[in-house]
Amino acid sequence: MPAPTYSREFLQAMPKADLHLHLDGSLRPSGLIEMAKRSDVKLPSYTVDGLYDQVFKESYSNLGEYLNGFQYTCAVLRDMENLEQAAYELAVDNQAEGVTYIEVRFAPQLLMDLARGIDFDRVMHTTNNGLKRAKEEYNQSDAVRNGDKPPFDYGIINCAMRMFGKKGFSPYYSDLFRMLSHFEPKQVIKTAAMELVRASVRLRDEEGLPIVGLDIAGQEMGYPAHEFKEVYEYAHQNFLLKTVHAGEAYGAESIFEALTQCYADRLGHGYSLFSPEMIQDDSIKDRSAYVSQLASFIGDRRIAIEVCITSNLQTNPAIGSVENHNFRHMYDNRLATVICTDNRLVSRTTVTDEYLLALSVAEVPLKRLKDMVAYGFKKNFFPGDYVSKRAYAKQVLEYFDKVAAQHKLV
Repeated sequence: MPAPTYSREFLQAMPKADLHLHLDGSLRPSGLIEMAKRSDVKLPSYTVDGLYDQVFKESYSNLGEYLNGFQYTCAVLRDMENLEQAAYELAVDNQAEGVTYIEVRFAPQLLMDLARGIDFDRVMHTTNNGLKRAKEEYNQSDAVRNGDKPPFDYGIINCAMRMFGKKGFSPYYSDLFRMLSHFEPKQVIKTAAMELVRASVRLRDEEGLPIVGLDIAGQEMGYPAHEFKEVYEYAHQNFLLKTVHAGEAYGAESIFEALTQCYADRLGHGYSLFSPEMIQDDSIKDRSAYVSQLASFIGDRRIAIEVCITSNLQTNPAIGSVENHNFRHMYDNRLATVICTDNRLVSRTTVTDEYLLALSVAEVPLKRLKDMVAYGFKKNFFPGDYVSKRAYAKQVLEYFDKVAAQHKLV
């Protein structure tokens, strides 16, 4: 029996989670313009159409062009009023399309400026204030209070950067290089990552902020995951859950390192898992066998992959089209996949759009679609305890059944 065709209306109405969502890549374009004017940040254009035409394009020629827009978003987010607004608007935009749980990730050290009093704690509290305000407003709605809709919730994932230089990345990173002037650059980078994870655990434990996970982001090439093993060990030993950008622009050996050296609970992107031609480790002689064994290993351990189709197509133009994306192999191998946006602004996408893309290349019956939705709630880094997480997932999946019935899919 062929899988049903799902309408945009149904996909938007069904409950969803986004577990790979960069705050600094997901501003509203109109919000960015407003913030830039308020903070005197120069933009290439002060109209939405102009920004779409010049910066946030439908397609990019390479990763560098894709990352170009972050210089503007990070610049405005170093203003704490803007940061709180961006966090609030991000939550509201997700709520508007049926996304009831998000894990917002960003690199706090990219926004810190100690000379202006913008330290780690201030960045984190400001971000949380915006998200918390949106959550409280949504959960006061009649539909949520009556139990007709599941409540909205969120967690925050802090990203350490795999790579930054002596200047130009952020005031904090520039200051760190000056203070540690006799360190090798990679030592400075690792020191910043260790400072981040220690501060994250402290704020979670002492002040109750919903910091739920650690990530490393940035250039994979030349900055392998194993170099951050001690950082991830600290997170592991302090019950901070772990995801790793792995297999986005490097071979499957990067994914293996994330799992075995960094104790990854989830994988960010994981695109190269089914691309043996991307493997660069000469010690791997049978690349196809390696990919097959690694995929089975991931499947057996139920490691979830945060799939970001539009972003992959944009940062790796060689993929060509969604039909060539490795999501179909992930689906055929029955891996736990969570459909995510990566960057709502930079990729000009929504969770609904990403589901439409995923469903365009795989025939997904309703039961397996429900499984895909469930992964977003069962594999998330929920800020409450495990019993609460299970109860929340159960409520969400009951709501999925209700929406499916309303759309005459059952």
